[in-house]
Amino acid sequence: MAIYQTTLTVRTKGAWTYEITDEVARALKTSGMTSGIATVFCQHTSCSLVLMENADPSARRDLEAWLERLVPANDPHFAHTAEGADDMPSHIKMALTRTSETIPFADGRLLLGTWQGIFLWEHRKAAHTRNVVLTLLG
Repeated sequence: MAIYQTTLTVRTKGAWTYEITDEVARALKTSGMTSGIATVFCQHTSCSLVLMENADPSARRDLEAWLERLVPANDPHFAHTAEGADDMPSHIKMALTRTSETIPFADGRLLLGTWQGIFLWEHRKAAHTRNVVLTLLG
């Protein structure tokens, strides 16, 4: 079994979903692997990963708005606010979502559904540089 590993760097501009499908696909092509699984892992505690519709951005806006209503900033019950009002909410949002995704691939292509994309979901309002570790097994 072959293993290929690389780290993707994602620069965010604040809270939003940033599609990384093309970067993962390019890394798969670079690896030369044709079939196996891709594990995508986010190395942070205030952002997450999500497989989501990539055709209509309103689906992602609705998801973001819903989670914002569920875990709003400035909740007076939060003690962990050293980095701002969105500090603890971003950690909770990460814990409620996922920090890794596993996607099969065959014939050198990710086996995503027609409207699926891989997104880094930034939960902080400020810009950040995020590392996503991609491990391919094939």
